[in-house]
Amino acid sequence: MPEAYIIPLPPRWERDLDCGWVEFKSGKDDIRGYFAKPKARRNLPAIVMVHENLGVIEHRQDVTRRLAKAGYATLTVDLYSRVGGWSPRDFTTPEERRNKAFRAMPDEQVIPDLEAGRRYLEALPEIDRTRVGAIGYCSGGGLLYGWVLGNSNNVKCAVVFYGSTGLPAAARPDDKPLDRIPSAGKLQCPIQIHQGEADRLLDSARTMAEALKKTRFPVEFYSYPGADHAYHDDTHPAYHAEASRASWDRTLDFFGRHLAGAQLQAAGD
Repeated sequence: MPEAYIIPLPPRWERDLDCGWVEFKSGKDDIRGYFAKPKARRNLPAIVMVHENLGVIEHRQDVTRRLAKAGYATLTVDLYSRVGGWSPRDFTTPEERRNKAFRAMPDEQVIPDLEAGRRYLEALPEIDRTRVGAIGYCSGGGLLYGWVLGNSNNVKCAVVFYGSTGLPAAARPDDKPLDRIPSAGKLQCPIQIHQGEADRLLDSARTMAEALKKTRFPVEFYSYPGADHAYHDDTHPAYHAEASRASWDRTLDFFGRHLAGAQLQAAGD
């Protein structure tokens, strides 16, 4: 059948999950997020996910559901909520696209939004508020660094996939470069970092990891031969199946160790 005649399917029916868009307040602003959790369970650990500069794309929604299937109530906060939920579209080059995306979600705005997402999760009756972690990808991994390096005492652990350790002046609304590595000493929770060895950000990621290891919290750093930036995204040309599987297994193990506690219970127990 010609591709033009293929009708798009509606979202997949996840029979074991509750999933969809939710809204909550960040200060005076209305923010949305994509949320998924196991059905009919309580005492759930939870995870806040920080998306890359593309926004809450279908792949990011899929990973939200994957974590829910693993037993975590997961919220991906839409950091583009104030601009309609889409990353900036008025660009002519890839570099301009990235810079405008970063300017639309600066640390100063994002960190309060992530805190608002955490509070939203903690207020849900089926969530164990003492067991909330976080995960971030690409620019979202960089923003996650900003969050857990001195800006939250309530995130119990964090996982960073190929996160940016800083931004050039062109990507910042104050037109000043941002370097997150000097804040490494402010780490507030155990952290796990994944980086492809073909990624141009590898050296800065290693530098960040070494700085983080000087704190009192456990730091795990893994690099993957042949993997480039965005290797975990199975819809992206840079997808690297072996690295994706290995880092995902390590992520689930890490969350299992640091968000462990009381066992999940059926809602009627």
